[in-house]
Amino acid sequence: MHTASFEGVRDAARQIAGHAVRTPLIESPALNEQIGGRVLLKAENLQRAGAFKFRGAWNRISRLTPDELARGVVAYSSGNHAQAVACAARMMGTPAIIVMPADSPKVKVEGVIAFGGEVRMYDRYRESREAIGEEIAATRGSVLVRPFDDPWVIEGQGTTGLEILEQAEAVGAPIDQLLCGASGGGLIAGINLTMAAMSPDTPVIGVEPQDYNDTQLSLAAGERLTHAPAPGTICDALMTDRPGELTFPINRRLKAVVAVSDAEVAAAVRFAFRTLKLVVEPGGAVSLAALLAGKIEAGDRTTALVLSGGNVDPALFSAIIEDRFDPADWRKAA
Repeated sequence: MHTASFEGVRDAARQIAGHAVRTPLIESPALNEQIGGRVLLKAENLQRAGAFKFRGAWNRISRLTPDELARGVVAYSSGNHAQAVACAARMMGTPAIIVMPADSPKVKVEGVIAFGGEVRMYDRYRESREAIGEEIAATRGSVLVRPFDDPWVIEGQGTTGLEILEQAEAVGAPIDQLLCGASGGGLIAGINLTMAAMSPDTPVIGVEPQDYNDTQLSLAAGERLTHAPAPGTICDALMTDRPGELTFPINRRLKAVVAVSDAEVAAAVRFAFRTLKLVVEPGGAVSLAALLAGKIEAGDRTTALVLSGGNVDPALFSAIIEDRFDPADWRKAA
């Protein structure tokens, strides 16, 4: 059975080359001045399909056999993995069925359809996306491409960390710490595999929405836990209920996990647009939010962080950048 490893991350880098975008590592003098340190931002919002998820989706789907490709793929996701799978499936010429929550941002649903994916909606509060996805896969004989609990997916996401280290070295900026959103843990697990092998003394810090802090709770308890019933969040990409079975053991090497509020995330989305000239979705801005809110000590050091996605609901984005945002108005009903 294949197990996620740093050697697998290296192999994934070869597999995605020429297909995934080698996104830039951006530095902003204005941000550096405000923070009092050096900040390097990995702009995965500029990745194919608008988020880092394409790395793992391509690494998994591009390895399928002709027989598997003929039977198609199935995935479940609130949006970014959904679009990534649909995009990679189209590129490989295989059909994709995507199970998405009914409250997914319209822009993400439209993105899946634009890539040729078939969308199946479900109620995230009353139905199990895992059960639905597994039933479809079993009925059709399709391959289930999980959003984070898949070693090929983890390794694909780990190429983000590999590129960060290579790009930071190229500009003469050894990294003192790295921030990344946690959620189910696929991206940060892949990054942890890379950092453990290439820069083991550099702390990796996870960031989660304050009411969806299952990784933070799980690390404190030493076992996978879910968070308390939550009121919803604008970070739709980070609404997992517990860390992954495969990702959690890898992510136990995290130095810390911090939590950010929707208001702090909105401030980061606004800052990214006004100062960095980047469109970043709330779930993709949590690391920047932690930095701007002072949750992370960043003075007199070099901090790398991942802007993990840019697929934001237009109405929400407009409200945020025009200072009309009220967290209570935009939370998803529990």
